Amino acid sequence: MTPGELWIMTMAGICIIMQSSAVHLRNMEHFITAVAHLEHLNPHLSSLALVSNLRQIADQTHNITHGFMRSSNNETETHPKIKEQLNIDFNLSNFFSQALHHFIIDAYEEKGVVLTPDGTTVALAPLLLGLESGLRAKNDSNQPNGFYLHPLARMLGLSFLNSTPTVKLGPDGCWDSVSAPMVFTLSSKPSLVTDAVVHGGMDGAILGKHLSVVNCSQMNVSTLLRSYYTRTVEELDDVLDSHLKGRYRRQNFQKITSSSMLQEKVADVLSSPGDAEVESLIEKGIKEFVLRYLDCPSIIPRCIWGAAPPQVPLELLSPPMSFLYIHHTAIPSKPCLNLQMCSQNMRAMQRFHQKDRGWYDIGYSFVLGSDGYIYEGRGWMSQGAHTKGRNNVGYGVAFIGDYSGRLPSTHDMDLVRHHLVKCGVNNGFLQEDFTILGHRQVVVTTSCPGDALYSEITTWKHYKDKDPLK
Repeated sequence: MTPGELWIMTMAGICIIMQSSAVHLRNMEHFITAVAHLEHLNPHLSSLALVSNLRQIADQTHNITHGFMRSSNNETETHPKIKEQLNIDFNLSNFFSQALHHFIIDAYEEKGVVLTPDGTTVALAPLLLGLESGLRAKNDSNQPNGFYLHPLARMLGLSFLNSTPTVKLGPDGCWDSVSAPMVFTLSSKPSLVTDAVVHGGMDGAILGKHLSVVNCSQMNVSTLLRSYYTRTVEELDDVLDSHLKGRYRRQNFQKITSSSMLQEKVADVLSSPGDAEVESLIEKGIKEFVLRYLDCPSIIPRCIWGAAPPQVPLELLSPPMSFLYIHHTAIPSKPCLNLQMCSQNMRAMQRFHQKDRGWYDIGYSFVLGSDGYIYEGRGWMSQGAHTKGRNNVGYGVAFIGDYSGRLPSTHDMDLVRHHLVKCGVNNGFLQEDFTILGHRQVVVTTSCPGDALYSEITTWKHYKDKDPLK
């Protein structure tokens, strides 16, 4: 197949999607393809002009992202309207109008969000705000420190000021289908800043900072987005720009900011110097933000990987727990490297545990893929079936693969030893003086979690060579 034939087929596919004004798949791949089509129609349009025009489409309705590019003084002066206009047909315009407008309708359905290939959900409007911020900064040598945080800071500030005491951030939600996503439904009452909005804001900050220092004259927006969102784990191993990895957004966002800088930016965009009440709300909100999004790793919810419901209601735990038990699955013996493979492994484990073992649900509390994510098993609040005789005192965390003769990746191990445990302690699920044990230390008939991984965890903080309960 020639490149020309491939282009025709790709464009035919996106046109089919856009012929129906009411229906289109809501995933990142389709959005990127639409952006590439727009670039093809506007070969001489600058990246800044393209992104600015798309952002203006996103801002045409009154929704929670409306006005985020406004400064505290004058929007026109700070963000002058780009005069270069788009060449865009009706179908493409209609596609972007649906894809970009962010709002929440009845039954907590969130619009203006897309599913990325790694299983996370991203709001497109704050992503575009970040891209535009970075492209504008490239032309302005006097940008203040941390300018790339401005869009996210404004979103957070509005939520801190206008939310109820119990709903400042989140929640996440579930798609009706991972392979053909159409409807994204939030898990509970939404704040002004859902998880998808935070993900879009983080990505916008990371990419915006990058765009502010690189030569953008030869860069296509679609190429940048495709590189950031769609590269596989194997491809990421060869990436020199280590910060341009969408699946590692939380760690990479921490590298470009701090809680104090983010708090300062929120105060700046709200223009509230000396207002003690507002400053207190901002401080509390930032602490909650750090706890929810920076201290905790990205966890793929059960509904994303396709979990079957428990066969009976699960017994609830009463945290905080005292133990973290480390396992490996042994079968499958190879690590999973993407959402599709890891989800398949998770569903297979759940079927085995329910049908062959006779358990009510998948046994593990959490499971580590090798794709940069932790997969939710029974989670923090439900008693697992992972470590015989100890399920009511601790959580079971399993690494997919056989680690008798080799180790999981350093990143995967760090997700557990640094991020998951910190999230557990800070949220009251784990005691501060919790103990890490290998499965074999409790159940003598198993070699789990494998010789190599067990040797590794003996070097981890909180590991004990003797089981305190024996």
